[in-house]
Amino acid sequence: MTISKTWIGAAFVFTLALQPWGVAVADVSEEPQEHGAHQQDFVHGAPQVQSLEWTLAAGGRIYDNWWEALDRDMPEGTNPAYPATAEQDGPGTWRCKECHGWDYAGADGVYGKGSHFTGIKGVFGARGRPPESLLATLRDENHPYTVEMINDAELLRVATFLSQGLVDMHNFIDTETRTVIPGSGDFDRGRAIFQTTCAACHGFDGRAMDWGSGDEHNFVGTEAAALPDEVFNKISNAHPGVAMINVRAFSVQDRISLLNYIATLPTGIDD
Repeated sequence: MTISKTWIGAAFVFTLALQPWGVAVADVSEEPQEHGAHQQDFVHGAPQVQSLEWTLAAGGRIYDNWWEALDRDMPEGTNPAYPATAEQDGPGTWRCKECHGWDYAGADGVYGKGSHFTGIKGVFGARGRPPESLLATLRDENHPYTVEMINDAELLRVATFLSQGLVDMHNFIDTETRTVIPGSGDFDRGRAIFQTTCAACHGFDGRAMDWGSGDEHNFVGTEAAALPDEVFNKISNAHPGVAMINVRAFSVQDRISLLNYIATLPTGIDD
């Protein structure tokens, strides 16, 4: 099964239709809907008084995909600092996650093998350092982001995320099999969080939104089963560029519990 790399949030037009198998599946438009003023501010703006949790989530979205998070133009071509021996090319190579991984461990984590291998180390060395002290590194020759791409205030959010927002996923995700370690979270607590937050858009069984194509369906459970490290990053910080909530203000253990539950949701229409 091909897993889509695009998460669809409430910012996209969708209608629910009851399919013959009894599952309400979103008919998602290929074109994103323009955000209203309030929603635009939520997705791309910043509050006047920024909580630490908001800052960490905002930094995590920039780490994921900065041009979607910040409503900037997509960069052209391949990042000049991206290793010539690596397999990717094009705008995706400008994303922090492309070198350092969804699990922040780089070559020592999930991206230690496969098509996303670069040999570049992770970012755990930044944990605990004053965010301001990381800014010079984030502007060096290995990170050729101009202020037009990411301004100083926005880059400080990334630095704060790296300093205070990283979670070692090896405690609850098996990086060899790329699966959630059973029992690493409280299943019932995860179910409670999902049913009172995420289900508003994804439905109680996680199948209210389907971003698959043709006969291949792709639900939130499909993503969690195949890409749990990516899903953990997105439930912690939200998907860039869409009006999706995040649970950054919940405890780390709550987020692990939520991932444990999501990973058991249906991955197909017959589950």
